[in-house]
Amino acid sequence: MKQKLSPETKTSALFLTAVTLIATLGGLLFGFDMAVISGVLPFVKSQFALSAATEGWFVSSALIGCIIGVAFSGDLSDRVGRKKMLMLSAVLFLLSALGSALSSGFTLLILARMLGGMGVGVASIVAPLYISEIAPARIRGRLVTFYQLAITAGILVAYLTNAGLLNFSLHHKSNSLSTIIDLVMVKEVWRSMLGLGAIPALLFFVGLCFVPESPRWLIQNGKTDDGIAVLSKVTDYATALKDVTLIKNTQSRDIGTYREIFAPAMRKPFLIGLLLPLFSQFSGINAVIYYGPRILSDAGINISNALLSQIIFGIANFAFTLIAIWKVDKMGRRPLYIAGALGATVCLIFTGVCFYTGATTGIALVVSIILFLACFAFSIGPLKFVIASEIYPTRIRGRALGLSIMTMWVADTIVGQLTPMFLNSIGPAVTFWFFAACCFFSLLIVYKMVPETKGKSLEEVQEIWAGH
Repeated sequence: MKQKLSPETKTSALFLTAVTLIATLGGLLFGFDMAVISGVLPFVKSQFALSAATEGWFVSSALIGCIIGVAFSGDLSDRVGRKKMLMLSAVLFLLSALGSALSSGFTLLILARMLGGMGVGVASIVAPLYISEIAPARIRGRLVTFYQLAITAGILVAYLTNAGLLNFSLHHKSNSLSTIIDLVMVKEVWRSMLGLGAIPALLFFVGLCFVPESPRWLIQNGKTDDGIAVLSKVTDYATALKDVTLIKNTQSRDIGTYREIFAPAMRKPFLIGLLLPLFSQFSGINAVIYYGPRILSDAGINISNALLSQIIFGIANFAFTLIAIWKVDKMGRRPLYIAGALGATVCLIFTGVCFYTGATTGIALVVSIILFLACFAFSIGPLKFVIASEIYPTRIRGRALGLSIMTMWVADTIVGQLTPMFLNSIGPAVTFWFFAACCFFSLLIVYKMVPETKGKSLEEVQEIWAGH
């Protein structure tokens, strides 16, 4: 017989769901901001007559902003709190969307894109950090994984809205609309593609006005009563008091400076926090998404335009992330990551074989790419956020996670530069085998170094590194 939930349990579940959905809007904006550029680029390149160098600057300007955002947000989130930093990211996203849509020249457009990149940098650290600190241990992995799902949703939304707005523009070329609508949605449709991000950014900011500060940050900063009040909203009062005791017992070991990150007890989690984001980017995911349309075309699938093919891969990436949400707190982090990394390795090896043998026009290549996306989406992609947000003490968690995410963005930049060079020099087959080797190496890292954190409180995870 199914057990009925008490009114208190239902209230806690509703509160936690609402808080998580609001926090994950940062992930949706993250995915949207990084993916929307694919539909915008051809129009911006044509309108401003961009050279190869300025085209690259337009694309990479958001990444520069992202690195700036990562550089300051980790430390600031430890100093001023998680909620304030999330609100800052929402403001940056909003200014970027409006500034991009209304920019009068290329320089202002670049500045607006950099603001959006800064918003991505802040959100990529603080959103999973906030969720991990407010979530009960039994479902923490699932809730942090929702952040990765939101990123894939943002990517898919960008692809869909790009396609929809382009279709609207093409169908109204000959019609006379009002001046501003005609400019933004027909003549210069890229403005509406970028400006549409203002809607979720505004919702994100308004929603954050109603969520509490991280309870662990409150307790670590002497606001124990406020921390207990927040914890009591997501779990029962007895469990909240137990969590407070654990948090206070670990306070004496938390120095709260960058020096502690490099202390002997933190070297292993610090190394894990660097290597997992590094190899998530060297898994080949960006190369697959970037070259996805061409791969489908070479495989003989008739697709009317590149946006539609991106939608196919976006749907696959979104759908398979649901597996991680379903299994991460039941199966555990280690087995899920190892299974996914092993599957990704096999799929990339097979993809390389298809290119090596010239079998690029059949369905086998497409299946191997889709299966690789599936394996990445339920393991390597989301679990880097889950594990990295769990393994550090509270008072240095923002700083340490900032270094982890910085590694991810630097690796992203390196992969972006290396992939076309590899494809031209060593060929696609060896390129995909290189990515397969990176996936296998990440599997070994998790197998050898990462402890299982399923069901453990953040303070109990900290005890692992303290040698207890």
